[in-house]
Amino acid sequence: MGPVTEVVPDDEALDRALVLARSIAFIPPLAARKIKELVLQGGDLPLDAALVMERHAFQLMFATADQKEGMQAFMEKRSPNFTGL
Repeated sequence: MGPVTEVVPDDEALDRALVLARSIAFIPPLAARKIKELVLQGGDLPLDAALVMERHAFQLMFATADQKEGMQAFMEKRSPNFTGL
């Protein structure tokens, strides 16, 4: 298991990386930071310990204003306006 999720030809790598970067930029900023933190910290941990970290992060993210905005936007069938709070 590693950070590679797909392989593309060399001449398509930059375009694909930009598409992925745009999709990451669209998620709530707090969630993006927490995901990066978990990947960096949890990559070398035993699975049980990494899952505990993930569960704790999920609980923290569930209490954010961005989570509430995301749910509200989903219910209203509109794009969310994440603020990083």
